[in-house]
Amino acid sequence: MNQSFASLGLIAPLLKAIDELNYREPTPVQQKSIPSLLEGKDMLAAAQTGTGKTAAFLLPTMNNLEHIAPPK
Repeated sequence: MNQSFASLGLIAPLLKAIDELNYREPTPVQQKSIPSLLEGKDMLAAAQTGTGKTAAFLLPTMNNLEHIAPPK
């Protein structure tokens, strides 16, 4: 289930920031949640500390901010 952040549907400015932070591959919780959150679906996730839950929530949120993302 190896995916890239680009395959999850995030916009270019976020992908650039992710790359600059040297993150190369999304964690399992990110792979499973980001696409659904980008579609506006609700999500409940439980995982150990350090598994990427915060980024799984914040990346789709930032992706949809109008001053970052172009209007749809």
